[in-house]
Amino acid sequence: MSKTLDASGVGGSETPNLDFDGTTPYEDYVQADVLTHLQHLRSDDPGEMVFLVTTQVMELWFTVIVHEWETAAKALREDRIQVAMDALKRSLRELEALNASWRPLAQLTPGQFNAYRAALGEGSGFQSAMYRRMEFLLGEKSASMLVPHRGAPRVHAELEKALHEPSLYDEVLRLLARRGLPVPEAVLNRDLSQRYEPSPEVEAVWTGLYAAPDDNETVDLHRLGEVLTDVAELVWRWRNDHLVATRRAMGAKTGTGGSAGVTWLEKRATKNVFPELWTARSYV
Repeated sequence: MSKTLDASGVGGSETPNLDFDGTTPYEDYVQADVLTHLQHLRSDDPGEMVFLVTTQVMELWFTVIVHEWETAAKALREDRIQVAMDALKRSLRELEALNASWRPLAQLTPGQFNAYRAALGEGSGFQSAMYRRMEFLLGEKSASMLVPHRGAPRVHAELEKALHEPSLYDEVLRLLARRGLPVPEAVLNRDLSQRYEPSPEVEAVWTGLYAAPDDNETVDLHRLGEVLTDVAELVWRWRNDHLVATRRAMGAKTGTGGSAGVTWLEKRATKNVFPELWTARSYV
């Protein structure tokens, strides 16, 4: 057999196929050429590329996390707790990667950020439709957040659908009720388009589950609660990392798009999702 060159140009007896009629199968699957040509810079500042790509990467992670949480919500609705747990555990690694996206931006000085800030115009992260779907899945519902998307019918319709669907936590509470735990009817039948509000009765349910972590009848629910707490912690870290990065880059100035900037982020950073999972710990 004659000696051929492998993909690196080194001699070998076998080589990967390097000759295709059209684009490569890798390109067809990943669409790398599309992804790497989505960056349309609006300034001459070299830092804008970092900001733009990092933001686009965040959007991709939002998309994956929404997929995981929707998978988990559907599995919980069907009483397939292990399938839900698997999706939630995957989302933990994805949330860690999402949170790491702040690192390229976290060291921006005001001067560096201002060098291309004008390129954003009225653009702001709170306008992200996929992030809004994440928030809705966490129970952070708000009909007013659909308003910025009225000019994009498909996006608006997806958000409106998500607004009226049970959140991930709603599905958890419905599961607890099906398992015989005393989740109030007022919680189970609440207006799903409204933000979830903490319930003393739900807090008591979680307190009972955490007081008996080895109960064979409910051990899977205790484990589910801990995975949800892991999710909530990483969401809290995301919000705090966002706050720190913004404070460092622009101080207390008004945010892009007319948002309150740091003031709004500070309020968000004080809130926990799945609230009773946190408060119940005081009574165990």
